[in-house]
Amino acid sequence: MVAASAAAAGTALSLQGSITVEGNQRIEADTIRSYFHAAPDRRFDEAARDAALKGLVATGLFDKVSIERVGERLAVHVTEAPVLDRVAFEGNRKVKDADLAAAIESRPRGSLQRASVQADVGRILEAYRHVGRDDVRVTPEIIDRGNGRVDLVYGITEGVKTPVRQINFTGNHVFGQRQLSAVIKTSATNMLSFLTGADAYDPDRIAQDQEQLRLFYRGKGYADASVPSARAEYDPTAKGFAVTFVIEEGSLYHFGDVSVVCNVPGLAPERLRGLPLAHTGAVFDGNALDKSSENLAVELARLGYPFAQAAPRVTRVAAAQRIDVAFVIDQGPRTYVERIEIHGNARTRDYVIRREFDIAEGDAYNKTLIDRAERRLKSLNYFKTVKISNRPGSAPDRVVLDVEAVDESTGDFNISGGYSTTDGALVQVKASDRNFHGTGNNVQASVTYGQYARGIDLTASEPYFLGTKVSAGIELFGRQTDVTSYQSYNSTSYGGTFQIGTPITEQLGVQWRYSVYNQDITLGATNSGLPPSLAIQQAAAYGPAWVSSIGSTTTYSTLDDAKNPTSGIKSQLSQDLAGLGGDVKFLRTAEDVRYYQSLSSDVGGLVRAQGGYITGWGGQQVPLMNSFFGGPTMVRGFATNGFGPRDLTPGTTMDNVGGSMYWATTAELQSGIPGVPNEYGLRASAFVDAGSVFGYSGANTVGGTALQVANKNVIRSSVGVGLTWASPFGSLTASYAVSVTKAAYDVVQPFGFTAGGF
Repeated sequence: MVAASAAAAGTALSLQGSITVEGNQRIEADTIRSYFHAAPDRRFDEAARDAALKGLVATGLFDKVSIERVGERLAVHVTEAPVLDRVAFEGNRKVKDADLAAAIESRPRGSLQRASVQADVGRILEAYRHVGRDDVRVTPEIIDRGNGRVDLVYGITEGVKTPVRQINFTGNHVFGQRQLSAVIKTSATNMLSFLTGADAYDPDRIAQDQEQLRLFYRGKGYADASVPSARAEYDPTAKGFAVTFVIEEGSLYHFGDVSVVCNVPGLAPERLRGLPLAHTGAVFDGNALDKSSENLAVELARLGYPFAQAAPRVTRVAAAQRIDVAFVIDQGPRTYVERIEIHGNARTRDYVIRREFDIAEGDAYNKTLIDRAERRLKSLNYFKTVKISNRPGSAPDRVVLDVEAVDESTGDFNISGGYSTTDGALVQVKASDRNFHGTGNNVQASVTYGQYARGIDLTASEPYFLGTKVSAGIELFGRQTDVTSYQSYNSTSYGGTFQIGTPITEQLGVQWRYSVYNQDITLGATNSGLPPSLAIQQAAAYGPAWVSSIGSTTTYSTLDDAKNPTSGIKSQLSQDLAGLGGDVKFLRTAEDVRYYQSLSSDVGGLVRAQGGYITGWGGQQVPLMNSFFGGPTMVRGFATNGFGPRDLTPGTTMDNVGGSMYWATTAELQSGIPGVPNEYGLRASAFVDAGSVFGYSGANTVGGTALQVANKNVIRSSVGVGLTWASPFGSLTASYAVSVTKAAYDVVQPFGFTAGGF
């Protein structure tokens, strides 16, 4: 309660009159008097007294303030607000104390402000809405501790979870329910929601989903598409929300004329025309416009024009469903970045955020590069939300960047089990953190124990090694396999790999590596009771060997989504040279190209081609463990080590002895399953595989006995169907394939199954 009175309001009080203060205990009287400022005639008139009253009330330090005139004096009566000893929360289980404390304004050792307490109740309710709980009651309680000190306790009754029960899309004709559901983060309640939490009703998440849908359409050629609203209606019967996204698709556009117009004196546009990624005749892609603007901005800064700005000027030709784009280069205002202020990141270090910027304090302000930094920060997957805004600096040509980045949990701990037709039953324990201690480093440790295989793997990576844009990583591993029906020997390998990654463009990068590991083959009791093939006996007799190799992998990718791609190309060329130290010498090259294409709203196509070659050098043969072995990873429907050069010497286990060359190709259709909600993560596929492994390069005789190696380049092919479940524990895949062509000695296995987070 705040009250005030001023007697004889129409008469000004002389500055000579004294000001007395009553009721203050902790706050100095002179501090209170400092709020009184005389008018120009050196008298305290009504306006001066009113200003003092408002100033004292605004401090929040007082429950009550009154001013009255007593003769030639002003008497100020105050009742100080209690001091908060403690601010606590009771009854909260779904939202942590730290998160609630960050949401409210009341703080320990601050003054109790009753208006703020009521506002804090609303902030607590909002925090619960973000975790999908709308049926929450908050009751603040003030506990008097004496001597003007109190405790503030918020009693919370959390109630039941308020989930999203149904998601609808209206106005969509080009893309179906399944495809649009895959774009957004919010999902309807299903049997796995308790693991994913994606069914929580969160207004902020739904707003982000609106933007993701718009960007999805913009990247698929629908430049005019918009998502004007997302209605959330509570259904008392279902005890949850039904969310409806209203979509206006517009028309499909293609790129028309694409040009660069330069209005900067002295800069020739010919130097920039090869940078835009938009091409005449291609389907319109808003992402290509953004990346083209970024490429131009970076090149302009490199050429010495840091204030120049590249903005796409879009001209729609509606009748032809064409968009002409002119990237206009203008000299922007000479504005500099005064400061970059970062907040919201309770865990992530500031330098992790700053290194995603191509500009720093003192550099020229460039909106294109700032937008690029915001997209980079969002793609790190370290933060719940990221927003970059700016405000005026200390001078007209200065601007302050305000970066709000709210951390999210980045650590994972999994214990998972599974079964595969290759490795049998498996159990894996894995712990990882993609933002270790807020440094941006990724660390992971996993231990696998299975029926036929065991292993341990430790990895750590730094995306900005030594402060540069070069990534670095290290891996230490140990693996062991036992005799199975697919191989007649035990194998052991252990060692490590150090990697350096160098980005060249947004789509192209090279990873360099050095590996050193020990590999060994030992013999054991075979399932058939027959002795292993002579080539296997020779490899075991050779004993353990150290492999020291350097290599590189060049990756080019235009995929729309790295985890679940629906369009784009990914090509990987890998090369390894062993023999710089160690016991073996070989050169290995492998290529893997995948092309994804969306064929309809819920059907996607994949075409894949792969091949490789390995050869020894310095007079050495390629070790058995480094050769290529044909199996279900190349052509489904065949067993592990099921095809390729095979030792058919009678009286042995007739093992696959590996080849020096391979090729394989795949054509596959992927689709959702009618009647099964997309949130369940089930996808069906139909495929055709073909490939071969050939070119045995090992010894033809062992101990004077000639090997009978079948080594023809026979085409192996199969047709089949598959089912994949993107479960919270990892991808589970089952397939059934029938071989169409094969060699007489190949081993088929129509049913294939892998499960668990491996």
